[in-house]
Amino acid sequence: MGKRIVIALGGNALGNTLPEQMIAVKETARAIADLIEDGNDVVIAHGNGPQVGMLQKAMAELTRSDPEKYIPCPLSVCVAMSQGYIGYDLQNALREELLDRGIQKGVSTVLTQVEVDPKDPAFAHPTKPIGAFMTKEEADKLVAERGYEVMEDAGRGYRRVVASPLPQSIVEIESIRDMVEAGLVVVACGGGGIPVFRTEGHHLKGAAAVIDKDFASCVLAEQLNADALIILTAVEKVAIRFGQPDQEWLSELTPAQAEQYIAEGHFAPGSMLPKVQAAVRFAKSAPGRTALITLLDKARDGIAGKTGTAIHQ
Repeated sequence: MGKRIVIALGGNALGNTLPEQMIAVKETARAIADLIEDGNDVVIAHGNGPQVGMLQKAMAELTRSDPEKYIPCPLSVCVAMSQGYIGYDLQNALREELLDRGIQKGVSTVLTQVEVDPKDPAFAHPTKPIGAFMTKEEADKLVAERGYEVMEDAGRGYRRVVASPLPQSIVEIESIRDMVEAGLVVVACGGGGIPVFRTEGHHLKGAAAVIDKDFASCVLAEQLNADALIILTAVEKVAIRFGQPDQEWLSELTPAQAEQYIAEGHFAPGSMLPKVQAAVRFAKSAPGRTALITLLDKARDGIAGKTGTAIHQ
């Protein structure tokens, strides 16, 4: 009997530009189709760091060129735009791959809002990198001209950083659940979801933030009562003492073991740390749930218990 699986796609599954994305999603679609072909119900979430930054930069340039015609585009709207065009490529690539295998299954993207707490301390301490890498000179110019906050990112250059509040709930969860139960493959919570918070009455207001896609995928998996959460990244397994002579790859962890490694500082913030934290949260959320961290092309083997890092009770 197949499982209900939520997949969190990392940036390596999407590419950084539109041409790269169109190529990358074909490989991504093959890996996801493997899981569907094995009889699993699959829901796909994804990041949008490079894409949302690219969109906001483009909108800012339009505003600068003709401020009377164009108004600044809120970050929440850019997240919604990125959901649309990433979902467009993903659902078409996956639809084509499934039909090539003789699998008749609908694929659909849900424009997804995710509720956050407006009092989340993350709003006072932006940490989430978005957009392209910049030189220090380019970064200093953005700070001076637009008041952006920037940070150096893993020796690869500078990037803009924005708030990354924790997701509280998926606004469209009932629609997503109905589609999954009807047999559709769903792309949801793109870019971690459009961050919103409640105001007067039933109104939802967009927040100037980007939600971490791993945490959003965890909440999505919990609310869908999924059996497994697969977090796809650039390595086959999680490691402790990463990059050191005594580096150790980990195949299986309990939540308690993973939390001990977190406390010891083995996982880099903004990289492996949120993935492990999200995996631990999902594994602890109910008996029988498993979180898996692995490479895109190892997802099928990971679910079969052949590779990856599995975290479960």
